[in-house]
Amino acid sequence: MAENLKSPLPDPQPSDRPPARQLPEYLPARMLNEFVYCPRLFFYEWVDALFAHNADTVEGALRHEKIEGKEDALPSPDGEERFHSRSVTLSSERFGLIAKIDLVEGEGEKATPVDYKKGRPAETPEGPAAWPADRVQICAQALVLRDNGYRCDEGIVYYDATRQRVRVPIDEALVTETLEALEAAKALAASGEIPPPLVDSPKCPRCSLVSICLPDETNLCAATDALVAGRQLELFPDSPESPPFPYLPAEPRRLVPARDDLRPLYVTGHGLTIGKTGEVLRIKDREKVVQEVRMNEISQVNVFGNVQLTASALQGLCWAEKPIAHFSYGGWFYGLTTGLGLKNVFLRRAQFARASDREFRLGVSRSLVASKIRNQRTLLMRNHVEPPALVLRQLKHYAELAESAESTEELLGIEGVAARLYFQHFSGMIKREPEDTDPAFSFEFEKRNRRPPVDPVNALLSFAYALLTKDLTIVCHTIGFDPFLGFFHEPRFGRPALALDLMEGFRPLVADSVVITALNTRMVTSEDFVRVGPAVALKARGRKAFLRAYEQRMDTLVTHPAFGYRVNYRRVLEIQARLLARVVTGELSRYAGFETR
Repeated sequence: MAENLKSPLPDPQPSDRPPARQLPEYLPARMLNEFVYCPRLFFYEWVDALFAHNADTVEGALRHEKIEGKEDALPSPDGEERFHSRSVTLSSERFGLIAKIDLVEGEGEKATPVDYKKGRPAETPEGPAAWPADRVQICAQALVLRDNGYRCDEGIVYYDATRQRVRVPIDEALVTETLEALEAAKALAASGEIPPPLVDSPKCPRCSLVSICLPDETNLCAATDALVAGRQLELFPDSPESPPFPYLPAEPRRLVPARDDLRPLYVTGHGLTIGKTGEVLRIKDREKVVQEVRMNEISQVNVFGNVQLTASALQGLCWAEKPIAHFSYGGWFYGLTTGLGLKNVFLRRAQFARASDREFRLGVSRSLVASKIRNQRTLLMRNHVEPPALVLRQLKHYAELAESAESTEELLGIEGVAARLYFQHFSGMIKREPEDTDPAFSFEFEKRNRRPPVDPVNALLSFAYALLTKDLTIVCHTIGFDPFLGFFHEPRFGRPALALDLMEGFRPLVADSVVITALNTRMVTSEDFVRVGPAVALKARGRKAFLRAYEQRMDTLVTHPAFGYRVNYRRVLEIQARLLARVVTGELSRYAGFETR
C-alpha cells in the first residue's frame, strides 16, 4: 500500500480546452436576454464580467434607476387583494434563475410580470410584437413567479419608444424555448470558450461592447489566419484556383469610435494638491484653486513630483475607475493607483500558461520585433533629410530575419543590430536651427544613453518612452492582462514586461516621432532644458510643451493597415492589445503587429 502511495504520478497533460468554470448559483433573467440576443455578448457580460456603457445603455440605466427607486413588497399568493409591486427580486432554485422584475401586476395568486424596454417593438403583420430575446426574458420572469406560488399565464413588455404594451402568452412552446436557452447558456458559460462574433450583424453597431468584442476585426483576422494556414499546405500556391495572397475576405466596418471623448489630465506643478468636491477635481496651489476638472471628462490622471491627492480624490478616482499614474519630477514612471479593475482572471490564467510556452513566446516576439524594425525604417524614410539607401535595405533584411528567428537569443541579436543602425542615423531626422547653438544643450545625437540621459535628445526619448509605457500599462489593466508578465521581455522586478512588449512597434511611430516633431517644430528648444550633475532634464515649460506634443501625436488619426479604417493612436494601442488577448486565449492563431507605410 505504501509503495502504491509513493508511485510516481503521471505528468499532467496540457489541454487546448480551457478548464470548466464554476458557475454562480443563479443565472439572471436579464443575462438570458443577452444570450438569445448574442451569445458572445452574454459571455462577456456574465462570464468575463465586462461591461461598457454607450448612450443607449446610459439612458436605459437612468430609466431603470427611477423604477428601482420605488421598490414595493410583493403580497403573498394566498391573499386576494389587487397589487402593483415595483422592482421585485425573486429566484427559483428549481431552474437556477433569479429575476429583478420591473413591475408585477395581479390579484390574489394571479401575477403578470411587466418589463420596461427603452426601444420599440418588432413590427409584424399582426401588429407590434416582442423581440425573441425579450420574450425569453419575460418567460424566465414568469417561471420564477410560478416557482414562488403565483399563477402566471402572460407577461407584458412595455416599449418606451412607442409607449406600447405588448402581451406575451406564457405557453408550452415559449417555456420549452426558454428552458433550452437556459441550458445552452449555462453550458456555454461552463465551457469557458467564448463563441465567435456575429457575422456582419446589424446588432453590432449599437452594442455597447463593440469596442471590446471587435466583431468584424476578429472575424477578418480569423479568416486570414485560416487562409494562410490553408495556403501553406498547397503544393501549387500559384494555381489559378488560389485566391490572391494575402486575401482579405471583407472590409470591416469601423464600429469603434475614432477617438475617445475623454482626455488624460496632467498635473505638473510643484506642491499642488488635487481635491474633490462633488464630481469635480479641484487643483490647488496652497489655498488658491488653479484649475477645476469634471471627473467624467477625463480618462486618467498623471501627477509629476510633489503633487498631493486628498483621500476624497483618491477614493473618487478609484471608484470611477480612473487610473492615477505617478511620475518623478524628472519624468520617471513610478507606478499606478487604480480601482479594483477587472473581476475576471481567466485572461491572466491563459497569459501565465502561454508565458511558459516557448514556441508561443517566440511566435509573438518575432512579430513584435519585425514590426518595430519596419516602423523604424518607415520613420527614417519619412523624416531623414537623405535616407541612406544601404541602411534601409539592411533594416528590411533584418525585419525579414526577425520573422524567421529560431530562438529568443537570435531575435535579441537582430533587434540590437537593427536598433544600432537606426539610432546611428537618428540625428538625420532632426532639423537644427541657428538658435540651437548652446553647446550645453546641443541637439546632436550620437547614441542612446539613459539613467540618466546626458543630452537633450536622449532626455526627450526617455520621457516619451516613459509616457508610452504608462499608457500601455493602463491598457493592459483595462483588458485584464498582467502587465508584468511578457512574452518577449523577461520578467524583472518592477518592469511591466508585457507593456514593453506591446510598445515595441510603437516606439518609432509614437515616442520617436513625438521627439522629432517637438524639436523640428520648436515646441521644445534648448532653453527648455536644465542640467543637474551629468543628467539633462526638462524645465517646467518644456515639460508642458512636450506633453502637448505627445497628446497631439496620440490623438493623430492613422489608417489601420489590416482593417482599413482610421482611428487615433490611443485607440490603436487598445485594439492591438485586444488582438493579442485573442491570440493568448486561442481565438486567433497569430499576432500581427501594427505597421504603417
